[in-house]
Amino acid sequence: MTSRNLPAKPASVPGQQMLIGGQWRPSVSGKTFETFDPATGRKICDVAEGDKADIDLAVAAARSAFETGPWRRMSASERGRILYRLADLVESHKEELAALESLDNGKPVRDSLAADLPLTIKCYRYYAGWADKIQGRTIPVDGDYFCYTRHEPVGVVGQVIPWNFPLLMQAWKWGPALASGCTLVLKPAEQTPLTALRIARLAQEAGVPDGVINVVPGFGPTAGAALTGHMDVDKVAFTGEHTTGRLVMEAAARSNLKRVSLELGGKSPNIIFADADLDAAIEGAYFGLFFNQGQCCCAGSRLFVEERVHDEVVARLVERSKSSRVGDPFHPGTTQGPQVSREQQERVLRYIGAGQREGARLLTGGKAPQGEGFFVEPTVFDQVRDDMTIAREEIFGPVMNVLSFKDIDEVIRRGNETMFGLAAAVWTRDIRKANRVAHELRAGTVWVNCYDVFDAAAPFGGFKMSGIGRELGEYALQLYTEVKTVTVAGG
Repeated sequence: MTSRNLPAKPASVPGQQMLIGGQWRPSVSGKTFETFDPATGRKICDVAEGDKADIDLAVAAARSAFETGPWRRMSASERGRILYRLADLVESHKEELAALESLDNGKPVRDSLAADLPLTIKCYRYYAGWADKIQGRTIPVDGDYFCYTRHEPVGVVGQVIPWNFPLLMQAWKWGPALASGCTLVLKPAEQTPLTALRIARLAQEAGVPDGVINVVPGFGPTAGAALTGHMDVDKVAFTGEHTTGRLVMEAAARSNLKRVSLELGGKSPNIIFADADLDAAIEGAYFGLFFNQGQCCCAGSRLFVEERVHDEVVARLVERSKSSRVGDPFHPGTTQGPQVSREQQERVLRYIGAGQREGARLLTGGKAPQGEGFFVEPTVFDQVRDDMTIAREEIFGPVMNVLSFKDIDEVIRRGNETMFGLAAAVWTRDIRKANRVAHELRAGTVWVNCYDVFDAAAPFGGFKMSGIGRELGEYALQLYTEVKTVTVAGG
C-alpha cells in the first residue's frame, strides 16, 4: 500500500465543543481538556470538558426529545432512512474519519481505513434495516381476549465508550439505540473524543432531530459518573474494563435501578492443537494479539500451544513479531502504532516487568523504543504459568503469553480458569475436537480456525466478569427496548 492510497495526517484540528439539544456549545464551567497525538505526545486541540452540569443539560435535552419530539413518533421506516443517510455520510467522509481516528488513537491509518470504517458503516446500515422490523407478537391467551406485545424504546440512554475503537464502539451503541427510537447522551473516552464529535455533526446533517443525540466529552469520575447515576436516564450502556463496570452497576442501583449493559474485558484463550494448519494458526495468533497494538478486549492474550508443536510455533511467532514495523501511524509500511497514551504505555511496561520478575521467558521486545510517542515493542513471553500476573490480568497491549498443554481436557480446564469469559479460539483440523472445545469454553464468542471475525449481525458479549448483555445483531435490540403486554377484552 502506497502513501497515495492513504489519508494524510491532518495538519491541524480546531478546538471542539459539545453537542447538547442540537446546539454546539462550550461547557458550563468553561473548562477544556487537551487531547494528544499518541505518536508524538503533542497536543492536537482543546476539547470542551463536560461535568455534572453539562450532563444534566444533555439528559434534559434527550428527555424532552424523547417525550415530545418526533423521533420515537415518526414511522420506523423514516428512522431507518435517516440511519441509512448517516451510513452514507460516514462512507463519503471515510478518509477524513480514518485520518482523525488514527491521529487521536494512534492505530495505523491503513487499519482505520480497511477495518474500522467499513465495520462502522456496515453497523449503521444493519440497524437502519432493523428499524421497521422491531415487532411484538400476538398471544393466544385463555378467554375472550386479544393479547399482544409491543417492543417500545427504553427511553433516554446514557452511553460510555472506550478509546480503542472509538468509531466502531460509537456505531455499536448508536445503531440499535436509534433504530429502537431511543434518545441518547454519549460520553466518549477522554483520550479519543474527536471522531465521536465529527460523527455527531454528520448525524445532524443526516436529519437526526435536535436532542436525540447529545455528546458530552469529559472524564469518568465527573461526566461519566454523573451520567451513569442520573435519575432521569433509563438505561446505561458501558464498554470498558471490569472495575469501572462495577462502578457503573453500583451507580445504576443507587439511582433508579436503570437498565445496564456492560461489555468488559477479557483474558481470552487462543488454543493451537498439533493437528492444526500451523501457517493459518500462527498468523491468526499473531493477528489475534497484536492487532490494534494489543488494545482489544477480546485479544488472544493466553496462547495455549500443544507440546508437540510448541517449539516450532514459538520460533515462528518470534520471527513474525520481529518483522513488525512499529512507528508513525500514517506511514504506509507501519503495522503497529503507539499505545493510546503515556498512561497506557507505562501500564503495559509494568506488566512486562512483572512477567520477567515472575519467571516468564522474554523472547523478543519488552521495551519502549527510543524517541517520542507512546510506543511499546511487540513482546513475546514463553514458559508462562497460569498463576503469573501476565496470565491472569488484562494487559491491553502488544504482549503475547505462550503456555504449553498436553491434551484437550487439560486445556479446556485451564482455559476456563479465569474470571473473564469474553472470547476464545481453537485451531484444529478435527471438527469433533473443535466442537467440544467451542461448547465447553465459557466465553461469549468462540472462533474456530479464525480470529477477530466480526459482523454487525453476530452478537458479541461476555460470560462471567466480561459483561452483561450482547451487542450487535438482533440481540442488541433487546438492550434498548421494553416489552409491553396489551390485553384487550373481546365483545
